[in-house]
Parts: sequence; C-alpha cells; structure tokens
Amino acid sequence: MLLRHSQLRIGIGTCMRNASRRSSSASAASPAAAAGAAPADPAPARADPRSGPGLEEFLSGEVPEGVTWREYSGQLRRQPGEKGRLRLPPWLKTEIPMGKNYARLKSTLRGLNLHTVCEEAKCPNIGECWGGGQDGTATATIMVLGDTCTRGCRFCSVKTSRAPPPPDPLEPENTAAAIAAWGLDYVVLTTVDRDDLPDGGAAHLASTAAEIKRRNPAILVECLSGDFQGNLDCVSTVLRSGLDVFAHNIETVERLTPHVRDRRAKYRQSLAVLHHAKQTRPESVTKSSIMLGLGETEEEVLQTMKDLRAAGVDCLTLGQYMQPTKRHLKVVEYVTPARFDALREAGERLGFLYVASGPLVRSSYKAGELFIKNVLRRRRGGEESGGV
Repeated sequence: MLLRHSQLRIGIGTCMRNASRRSSSASAASPAAAAGAAPADPAPARADPRSGPGLEEFLSGEVPEGVTWREYSGQLRRQPGEKGRLRLPPWLKTEIPMGKNYARLKSTLRGLNLHTVCEEAKCPNIGECWGGGQDGTATATIMVLGDTCTRGCRFCSVKTSRAPPPPDPLEPENTAAAIAAWGLDYVVLTTVDRDDLPDGGAAHLASTAAEIKRRNPAILVECLSGDFQGNLDCVSTVLRSGLDVFAHNIETVERLTPHVRDRRAKYRQSLAVLHHAKQTRPESVTKSSIMLGLGETEEEVLQTMKDLRAAGVDCLTLGQYMQPTKRHLKVVEYVTPARFDALREAGERLGFLYVASGPLVRSSYKAGELFIKNVLRRRRGGEESGGV
C-alpha cells in the first residue's frame, strides 16, 4: 500500500501556496526599512542559535559547519532602478529532486491523472516532500479542478486560460478513493481558480472533501480555497463539506496586491472570505499565508498580520517569494532567516495559534499540518469527554 501512514497534501492552484513557505522580521521596521533599504540584523549580545543553520540547511545539505547567516555578504535587495536578478543566497538552495520515492510518487500521480501544485508552481521543496525527507514522510500537493487557472497572478507559474477544460465529474470520487487506499490521516485539498464556472468550482471542491469524509470520518481535511470573487455563498458551500481546516491565502500586503495578484483578487475581499469562514464555522481552524520579498515594508507585513487576526485567522505561514520563471515578478529582497524568526515571534504575540515562518515555508507546510492535526485531535478528544 503506497505511502501508508503518511500525509498527502492536495493543494490549490491559487498557490505558491504552492508549496511550498516562511519565518522573518522585526516587530517594528527600522528607518532604513521605511526608506526602502533592507534593515540590518542586530548583532546578538551572545551566541544565538537562530543565527546559525536551521531548517534550510537540512533541506539543502549545503551549509558547512560553523557558517552563520550573518556571514553572507551578497546583495539581498534590489535598489530602485536596478533591473538585474538577485543572486540566490545559500539558505535558499535545495537539492535537485531525485530518489526512488520521488520517482514512484510521480509515476503514481501520473497514473491517477492527478495534478500537483508542487510541479505546476515549481515549489522549491518538491525534492524534500516527494523524496520523503529525513522523517520518511512523503507528501504531495494535488490540485483538483484541473491544472489550468483562469487568473494570471504575477507570482504564480500555474497555467492560465479564460476557458479551461471542464472539471472531471469523477474526480471527487477518484481522489477520495486514492486517499482512502493510501491510508492518509491529514489531507490538504486545493484547486485552481475557476472563474469560468458559475460557482467557481465550490461544489466540486466541497464534493471531494465530503467524499473523503464519507469514506473515512477520521481523516482531517484542509481546503485551501480561492475567494470565489467574493461570493460568500460559495464559501459557505465549501464550509458545509465537513472540512476541518479552511485556508485562503492573502499572499501579500494591501499596497502590493494589485501589482502582485490578479485584478480579481482583492485584499479586503480575501479578508472577508476568511472572516466569513470563521463566523460560519467557528469550530474549524482558519489559515492564511504571506509571501515576503516583493517590496513590502516591515510595517505593512505587521499590519497584514493584524488584519488577519482581526478576521479570525488561527494559523499563519510566511515564506520567501521565489521567481518561478523570467516572465514573473522579480524578487525585490531575500529576507534573512533571522528576520523570519522575528516575524514568527511577532505573530505569536498577536495570538495566532501557530506561525510557520521561514525562507522555504509554503502555505501547505508539513510541520504546520502536523501541529494543526494535533490541535484538532485534542479538540475532538475534549468534546468527546465533555471538555472544552
């Protein structure tokens, strides 16, 4: 039986979310940050474990012993007027996907005619997830509703079209059957945006989640959903599927939203979707994600985090934006691991249930899903025993 006791992340084409997200920044921006320059990391008074290798070097296996992030002297931010691309810093380098498990998973997914956001969004973690990683747990992010999106966000490499092929009516049942056969216990369902459909694909996504729950009620289901152009009735359709986690990515700060996302994706619209989800189904966990390195300021990131908390968002991921192809937005800044750590601490102070923050963190993030799984199981145990 393939991938027994492992997780399969079935992910949304609105992505980056793609898979792949994040950990950074000071609670307040420095004057240099406000002026558009990258703030310098303060020198620690004593040895700080956060200044040395962490998650990233385990993913890449390339950082020599004793190297600290502050020793990197390369340019981390493009200055106004510069057109060139920044050199990739060492903490963002990952191994080329390879290995038997990677090949087996890819072959199996192709045989099932399932699409993965890992491939479509060119996720930097695909080798780690598909290869099984150090813990032997292989994960994949599969898009339902096809592999072609009706939107053209400037950060995302998923294929786009005004008229994608119609959804496969058998996809919900086939996807649920595959998940049941693999013995999974946490599933992330995601989808491309389908503005060509009357309900944006809400019924199709909900049907897939409901079929998974019908076959095995113990499986925890996360739906990484689009905004359905602000139609809250469509959001309610997804919420009625029996899901455990509702996720929708705000992606970037309010000022940059028109520049980064498709014109149909609006900052306040995303907040309304997340707020509606929490108000409609308060027992579920709500989740969102922010990309860093697109030219945002520290104040803007912190304000976005505050806006998400005000909308009732429980879990947050922050990660480095990575330019998928030459025709997509260039990286404005590579954010250091130390700044990602500072943002994680700021998020925890704001009251998020969980904050995953690091250069290679993505919205469907394995460590975050394990944490949420444990939270949900504890909640279920408390309900069954009469607890809170």
